[in-house]
Amino acid sequence: MAAGGTDPVIRNYREQISDNDLKILEALNKRIKLVKTLKDYKEAQGLSFYDAAQEDWVITYLCRANGGPMSNEGVREIFGLILQWAKHEAATLGQAKAE
Repeated sequence: MAAGGTDPVIRNYREQISDNDLKILEALNKRIKLVKTLKDYKEAQGLSFYDAAQEDWVITYLCRANGGPMSNEGVREIFGLILQWAKHEAATLGQAKAE
């Protein structure tokens, strides 16, 4: 049996995984840009940026849409982190422009 680095099946799966990772990264960066745009708009309107009810809705919506194999617990954990980091990154983008 060939080593992992030379096995064409393993190499193919790794390439597919890497391609998928790049798509995930692209989607996360797009989300951060959208969050930043929403943050700027809400601030211009005098509205609070943070909306706990909306975040709860997002997580509930995604759990209902989840067809697996990821568990809903995984969805809640991962998207909780995504929501947290998207807010953090959007705020950081705002600070970078102000400096």
